[in-house]
Amino acid sequence: MAAAGTAMFRKEPSVRLRSSAAALYNNLSVLCPPGRPAAAFCAVHGPGLSLATPAADGHASALRQLPARDSALAGTAAGITQAAWCVLPARVLLVLTSQKGIQMYESDGSIMVYWHALDVTEHPPAHAVFARGIAAAGGRFVCVGTSSGLVLVFDIPPKGTNITVSEVLEQHHDAITDIAAELGRAPDGAGDLVTADDAGTLCVWSSGEQFTLLGKIPGFGWSCSSVKLWNGIAAAGYGNGQIRLYEAATGVLRAEVDAHARWIYALDLAPHTGKLLSGAEDSFVHIWELSRDPDTDEIELRHCHAECVTDTQVCGARFCDPEGNSFAVTGYDLSEIFLYSRT
Repeated sequence: MAAAGTAMFRKEPSVRLRSSAAALYNNLSVLCPPGRPAAAFCAVHGPGLSLATPAADGHASALRQLPARDSALAGTAAGITQAAWCVLPARVLLVLTSQKGIQMYESDGSIMVYWHALDVTEHPPAHAVFARGIAAAGGRFVCVGTSSGLVLVFDIPPKGTNITVSEVLEQHHDAITDIAAELGRAPDGAGDLVTADDAGTLCVWSSGEQFTLLGKIPGFGWSCSSVKLWNGIAAAGYGNGQIRLYEAATGVLRAEVDAHARWIYALDLAPHTGKLLSGAEDSFVHIWELSRDPDTDEIELRHCHAECVTDTQVCGARFCDPEGNSFAVTGYDLSEIFLYSRT
């Protein structure tokens, strides 16, 4: 790991939420239209999702509360476990996972276009049932993980509600924690999807009409809470505060760093620059820069910036632009999203 850089960020006016953020992995999603500032933010609180749309003046926001609903039980509330916008070439969906199933909405949360109930009978007695881990993949698919280790692949039409489960991926034996799709340009054979679970196991896939398992990276005793994929590099954050970088094509460990003093809750990657954002229980958010030497193929992780979010258990951290010049942070029991931009 190279020495720290000098990039600095300043705090901007916060975005208010209707309710506080829950202590869940990756509990922040940011919708970033191409070439424009962040258009919307969302964070989970128990059975509801807080949606915030910043106003043009940057000092106010339009707020909405979106409840999770179980259509099979006459609209009773279910605890949400994650929410994320899935950006596909033809449409953008807001996907919610919960203890009951998977909901897909139009991007503003106004219309539910699909509901998928989890099959409770497939789980052993006394085991928690939930879905978690959301990613768009392959141009027309949305992949969602479950507590039984299954990954459901949904085929998304360009419009309408004719969404179907096209495949179920069955390589994991523990609850899925996170799913990520390739954000850069994958080298040949590297795959374009990575899935992670509570045992720390990573699976690398190639998407298509049929998803193909390319490799499995074993865990080492810690849960992998968050994972990203960029230029064939799988970046994974773990419960012991480590970030590990693997070759997606081979599973070879290329770098590891003791990034945080406590459990990592979120990773994000800026696709245009390779900047990596990490947030953890230790109240710190770090920005790193990933790079691959074109001559030697060596992978470097350089520390660029550290931000202490005082007295805050960070549970969500996301870049607000593809270059990584601004980022947003949520914290447990906070009813606001902190925003930072480069000076």
